[in-house]
Amino acid sequence: MADIYGYIRVSSRDQNEDRQMAALRELHIPVKNVFVDKQSGKDFERPAYKRMVRRMKKDDLLYIKSIDRLGRNYGEILEQWRILTKERGIDIVVLDMPLLDTRRGRDLMGTFLSDIVLQVLSFVAENERTNIRQRQAEGIAAAKARGVRFGRPPSPLPENFHQVYQQWKNGKITGLSAAKACGMPMSTFRYRAEVYEKAEL
Repeated sequence: MADIYGYIRVSSRDQNEDRQMAALRELHIPVKNVFVDKQSGKDFERPAYKRMVRRMKKDDLLYIKSIDRLGRNYGEILEQWRILTKERGIDIVVLDMPLLDTRRGRDLMGTFLSDIVLQVLSFVAENERTNIRQRQAEGIAAAKARGVRFGRPPSPLPENFHQVYQQWKNGKITGLSAAKACGMPMSTFRYRAEVYEKAEL
């Protein structure tokens, strides 16, 4: 007898899967057959997805909320779709896109339409991912140009830094002695001295 499965993916542990879970709950899918991954969709190396595929058999039915929940890599989505539907004989239903329902139109025209829609949607999903990365890179570059600093803020300078810096700058002590007096590695002292000097200017 065929079983019904549901697959949910969110991009990180901070994102909530409730919306996808609610959609699958309406279909009365057994809880043991709902698989959730909390990681990027860049590939299919996901533990829950792999466990689900191992359990599924011919004529089983898989529901997903939208095509980008399956993945975001255009080529890999198409390959997984082919493996599941053509090689394994599993049906897939994409809830947000009724045309992507392999139970319908099993004739040549139905299969052709489904394949065309899948290719378009997979391309759109990957293209959006590329656009997001580009927007992030542009946003970071613009923020850096405005002087926004990223990463951990530097630890405060030790109280004796100014005095030690002046002694080192005037050649009274070596860089190694200056770094030791400030309780930091030589490379850190040189970097902080360079930043300090620019700030003084």
